[in-house]
Amino acid sequence: MERNARTEKDVLGQMSIDADDLRGIHTHRALHNFNISGRTVSLRLIHSYALVKKACAMANREEGYLDPSVADAICAATDEILSGIHDSLFTLDALQGGAGTSTNMAVNEVIANRASQIAGQKISPLGHVNLHQSTNDTYPTALKISLIRLTREAASAAESLQGALQKKEKEFSSIVTLGRTELMSAVPMTLGREFSAFAECVGRDRWRTFKCEERLRVVNLGGTAVGTALAAPRSYVFRATDTLRALCSLPLSRAENLVDNTANIDALVEVAGIFQAAASNLIKIARDLRFLAHTEEISLPPLQAGSSIMPSKINPVLLEAIIQCGMKMSASLSLVPRAAAEGSLQINEYLPLVADAMIESIELYINGSRSLATHIAGINANQTTCEALVDSSPITLTAFLPLLGYEGCQNLISQWKALSPVPPLRSFLIDTLGEETVLRFLSPSALIQLGFTPHKGAPHD
Repeated sequence: MERNARTEKDVLGQMSIDADDLRGIHTHRALHNFNISGRTVSLRLIHSYALVKKACAMANREEGYLDPSVADAICAATDEILSGIHDSLFTLDALQGGAGTSTNMAVNEVIANRASQIAGQKISPLGHVNLHQSTNDTYPTALKISLIRLTREAASAAESLQGALQKKEKEFSSIVTLGRTELMSAVPMTLGREFSAFAECVGRDRWRTFKCEERLRVVNLGGTAVGTALAAPRSYVFRATDTLRALCSLPLSRAENLVDNTANIDALVEVAGIFQAAASNLIKIARDLRFLAHTEEISLPPLQAGSSIMPSKINPVLLEAIIQCGMKMSASLSLVPRAAAEGSLQINEYLPLVADAMIESIELYINGSRSLATHIAGINANQTTCEALVDSSPITLTAFLPLLGYEGCQNLISQWKALSPVPPLRSFLIDTLGEETVLRFLSPSALIQLGFTPHKGAPHD
C-alpha cells in the first residue's frame, strides 16, 4: 500500500512525514538527534507548555495579532493536549541541546497540525502558535508552572507524613526507652519524644516546600529570546502573563527585569536546595526507624518475604526504598546549582537537565513521603523491649544526676556492678533510693519536661 506522506522543509532541507502524523520536521530531527537518556520529557512539563501556548494565543487574539478563527483552533488543540489524548506523541529525550527548543517545537507542531485540522486551514507552528514567543521565555515559564503544582502536592504529602508521625508521637508518649548518641545508649527518654523530632523536621519541610511558590511565581513570559522582548509588541508582553495567570489559576507575576529572569535560574537552585533538605530528612527518618526496628523497640509492618534462602526473614524493605529515594533526590538535585552556574550570558542552555532533575526529584518526594506515611501508620511499639533496655543499662542513672550528681551516680553504678549476681537495675535502684524516687525520676513526664525541677538536698541546690 502506498504511503500517504507530506513534505516539510526547514533550514537544513526537507523531510517526508506520514500525512497523519501531528509531529513535524523539527520534532523528528530531535527524535533522531537525541537518543541519550532513555527518559522522555515529563508530561507534566508538556501539559504546562500547552497551557502557556493557549495563553499566548489568547493574548495575541485580544491584541489583534491572531485571527480569532486561528486562535480558537489553537486553543482547541491545546485543550486536547491538556486532556492527555496526545500524550503518546511527546517522546523526546529528556536530555536535549538548545535550552529546550526541541520541546517547544514539539508542542508547537502538534498544536499547529491539530489546529489546522480543526480550522480547516493551514496554521503554522512558528508563524501562529509561536507568535511573539521564544523557547527562552516559554520553556522556563512552563517549567515553573509544573514546579508550582508539584510543590503544592509535595506540601500535601509532607502534611500526611507529619500527621502520621504526630499520631505515633502521641501513641508512644508514655513509653520510656533509651536515647542514643553515636549509636550508643545516652539517656532515658520517651519513644514518643523520638517521633516528635521526626514530625518536627517534616513540619519544617512542609513549610519550606509551601514557601517555594514565592520563588517560582515570577516568570519571564513575553521577554522572548533574551528578555528584551525584541519582536514582541509591548501590549502583548503585558497581557500574556495576565492571561496565563487567569488561565492556570496560579499567582504568576511578570518579572520586573526580564533579562535577569531569562539569564539566571538561581530561584530554581534555591528550590532545589529546599528539596535537598527534605531528601536528607527522609533518609534520616528511614535510617532511624530501621535502627529502632533492629533493636526491636518498634515493629514495622511486614511487607514481603525478605530472603530467597533464609526462611521467615522479613526485611525493612520500604525504609530501604525510602533511603534510596532520598539518595536519588539528593544526587539529581545537586545537578541544579551546577547547571545554573554553567549557563552563559543571557540564557541557561541546561534547563532540560534542570527540568528533568527537579520534576523527577519532587515526584520522588511526593511518592516517597506518602508511602512512608502509610508505613508509619502500621508501626507498633514493643514496650516490654523498651523497658528492658532502660532497666538493664547503667546509662539510665543519667536521669538521677539532679539528685545525686555525677560522682554519686558513678558510685551507684559501681555498687550495682559489684553485686553478685547483678540484679535488675530498676530493682537495685528501688532498694537503694526508694520506689517513689525512682518513679519520679524515670516517669515519662519527668523525662520529657524541659530541664529539671530542683529537689531539696540535691547536689545542685
